[in-house]
Amino acid sequence: MSGLFLSFEGIDGVGKSTQVELLREYLHDRGREVVVTREPGGTPMGRELRSLLLEGSPDGAEISPRAEALMFAADRAQHVHQVIRPALSRGAVVISDRYIDSSLAYQAGGRELTVEEVRSLSMWATAELLPTRTYLLDLDPREALDRVGRERDRMESAGEGFRRRTRDEFLDLARADATRFMVVDAAETVDQVAARIRADIDRLVDSANGMSA
Repeated sequence: MSGLFLSFEGIDGVGKSTQVELLREYLHDRGREVVVTREPGGTPMGRELRSLLLEGSPDGAEISPRAEALMFAADRAQHVHQVIRPALSRGAVVISDRYIDSSLAYQAGGRELTVEEVRSLSMWATAELLPTRTYLLDLDPREALDRVGRERDRMESAGEGFRRRTRDEFLDLARADATRFMVVDAAETVDQVAARIRADIDRLVDSANGMSA
């Protein structure tokens, strides 16, 4: 049985965590081993980096865009090495809440670094590992921010212009790689979104099983 790598993307507040858990339950009920992970923070080392990225430097100093991109890349390199590749090698389904495309959207779109700079760094860090499918949950930034419903972290507090640039970059990425991406309207109900994702997963799993038979 082949491993399958899936990622969920979108700006904060679109419902990724909810859909990740619903998909985990669905695949588990189908008898698959499912490894749910996230970026940043999918490993012990990554959790230390996540604290810096979301809460800021302990001394209150501004984290430069380049330093931020390097921290995300370091987290991702360890994540792939320690969690994702071992799980795929034993045939598990890996579901990651954020992956390379978040770096491209947030650092290249929101932080205004170039896409190629961030892409090259991320692809080097992961030895060019990409998901089979990336689910982009898309929602207007104002509505997404209203859904957050808790104290906002450093990334969520970056301003409306930042969130809109990030959303636009996600949509550009999806258009450029339509084979890998599936864009889902996150304004639909939780059940409607989950049903769309399940229908696609059934096709992916059946195709993967057919190729390994």
